[in-house]
This record gives sequence, structure tokens and C-alpha cells, in this order.
Amino acid sequence: MASGPVPSAFWLWPFGAVLAAIAGLPLVAPRFWARDRNKLLVMLLPSLAVLVRYLWLDPAALVRSGLDYVSFMTLLTSLFVIAGGLKLDGDLPATPRVNLAFLAAGAVLASVVGTAGASMLLVRPLLITNQERRHVGHTVVFFIFLAANVGGCLSPLGDPPLFLGYLAGVPFTWSLRLLPAWGLACGLILGIYGLLDAWMYGRESTRDRMRDRLEVRPLRLAGGINLVLLLGIAASAALLTAPFRELAMAGLCLVSLRVTPAGLREANQFTLRPVREVATLFAGIFVTMLPALELLRARGGQLGLRDPWHFFWATGLVSSILDNAPTYLAFLAIAQGLRLAPEVVGVPHRLLEAVSLGAVFMGALTYVGNGPNFMVKAVAEERGVSMPGFGGYLVISGSVLLPVFGLVCWAFLR
Repeated sequence: MASGPVPSAFWLWPFGAVLAAIAGLPLVAPRFWARDRNKLLVMLLPSLAVLVRYLWLDPAALVRSGLDYVSFMTLLTSLFVIAGGLKLDGDLPATPRVNLAFLAAGAVLASVVGTAGASMLLVRPLLITNQERRHVGHTVVFFIFLAANVGGCLSPLGDPPLFLGYLAGVPFTWSLRLLPAWGLACGLILGIYGLLDAWMYGRESTRDRMRDRLEVRPLRLAGGINLVLLLGIAASAALLTAPFRELAMAGLCLVSLRVTPAGLREANQFTLRPVREVATLFAGIFVTMLPALELLRARGGQLGLRDPWHFFWATGLVSSILDNAPTYLAFLAIAQGLRLAPEVVGVPHRLLEAVSLGAVFMGALTYVGNGPNFMVKAVAEERGVSMPGFGGYLVISGSVLLPVFGLVCWAFLR
């Protein structure tokens, strides 16, 4: 907790400016936003005012935020680098049963290697498996729902919001409380997909289905040592504390770079640019969110959010249009400001469940809701898959996911 004076509402503007830039500039100025130098400049300008305020009034809060940022980036970088040393290749028959297995595997792996790791590990073999089919876009969309979002709610490794919660004091195994909601959501989404893909498979030509059955190669995993290293990351996060946790993760990351053949990473088109981009954006987020979080903790009770379902839908809908990591922290701060039973990090379990599920699940509603969404879309389009635009994706996600999330809310958050 900060020891300085509670900031006024004026100090919300830097955080708002950062979030607006992240959400809006990729759409209105894509060429400008594509350059890392421009991203750094956009993040730096709002951050300077906050840095000056906290260096003068509360430098300890700035140090704590900086340490959390280092922990956050160490985990993301380690998962990204180690997962980049794994290559799953092959061409299975693109039947509805096989596609269901891919999506189910993505939902499980998302909580183990992160939504980004699971997405990048499985999307290429999924696309290769379906390359003989004409109707593939719906499969990629449902893959985004599960592997890039909903599947990642069972551990702090799964999605950035949950790791930020872990850094804030949520026990590592607390997320397992979300297993029933995860099971219901994943089961419903997989069931809808199975019916849809069976219908789409029937629309494929006889020639394409025959070619799909003939052009089969078994799945092969290269770089298997990185699976062991990923387990080491999970063990480090669960068992160690700072700074030993971060040192262990960095060491495992260096081992992966050392032992993985360079050709394997080249085949994965591995670069560190996504990590640089995330590091730049989250540097701005971690600095500018400080006054916003203080203000929400102090005055969050005035916003009228009280019940778990309020927090589920409010956190989720904001997460669908802004980055879900700062959204999670913002609504956690609001919940803390209610001064209710302090069962975990100052809030009741059910409110934290609502915030966690909303942030992780509803990142799937739009392409901008979670970073891996765009990554999967880009990989699919590079391979010639026709993906829906922003509006088309929103129609599909709303039609499928909003009823599913409504059932989850009714079953667990009333």
C-alpha cells in the first residue's frame, strides 16, 4: 500500500492515455505504432508526470511497482523463449474429432505454458492439419476462444492478470478454485464447436476430404528438453519467492537458449520482438497505473459495484476492449476498496473469482482483448486462412461466448 497522499482524479489521465494508445493507435495509426521506438515514446510521455510525483511523494511505491514489473517480465520472457524452442509438426486427418482434440489440448496447456505459449505451440500444426479443408476460419476463431483465453484461468502461469494477482499476494494454487467454471465454459464451447465443425466438414468436397485422408504425417515434437524447462518455470513460480524465483526463471531461459538448436527456433520464426513490445507497453502500464489503483482502493466503493456478478461483467467487458492485465488490477482495487471480508488479498473469495474469470474469459470477445488473439490471427492469415474482420469476429464471439458466460455467471456467481 502507498504511504503518500491519495492522488486526485487528475492523476487518472496518464493511465487513461496509455490504455487509449494501446487500444486505439494500432487501429488508427498502424504504421506509426509498428515501430518500437514510437511505442516507447508514447509510453514515456504520460509516465514522466507519474514518475516525478512518486519520486517526490512516495518513492517506495515506485520501487515496489518496479520490482513487480521485473517479476512479470521475467515470467513472460521465460515462457516465451522456452516455448519458442518447442516445435510440434505433422498433418493429421482434419476431422471434427481431431480438431476437437487440438482445441481441448489448447485449453489445458494454456494454464501450464500460458495462453501465448499454448497458442504458438499448437496453432501451426492445427493449420497444417486443416490445410486441405476450405472451411478453416471458424476453427481458428474457436482456438482463440479456448487456447488464447478461456483455458488460461487455472494458474498464474496461464494469463498475465493472474500472475499480477499472484504478485499481489494471491496464493499460487488459488486459481484451482476456478476449475468448475473453467470446466463448464470449456465444455460448452467445445460442444458448440463440435456441432459446428461437423456441419462444416459435411460441406467440404469429396475430393478435399479424400486428399486430407491421404496426406497424413504423424505429429512430431522437436526440442522436447524445453518441456522439462517449462515444468521448471512452473515449479519456480510455485515454490520460490523473489528474487530467487526470478533468478531461477532467468537461468532456465538461458539453458533453453543454450541447448535448443538454432535451426529449430528459425523454423518457428522465433524473434524477441514480441517480448520487446510487451516490455515497452507494460513499463508504461506499471508506472501510470499507480495513482489509478490508489484512487480506486480509496474510493472504489462509490462506483456501485457490490456483488460477484457485477464484478464479473464489469471486469470482463472492460477487458474485452482494453488489456486485461491492468483491468484485473483496477477491479481488484475496487473490490479492496469495499472493505469486505478480507479472505484473500483483502477481498472475499467470490469477488476475486468474479474478477479473475471476467478478466481471463472475456479477453476472447475481441481481437484486442488479449495479446495472443492477434498473434493467432496473423499466423492464420499468413497461411492463407480467411479470418473474420473486427466486426465479424465480434458477432461470432458475442453469439457464442455471451450465452456461455451468462451460464457461468448464473451457475457460480449469483
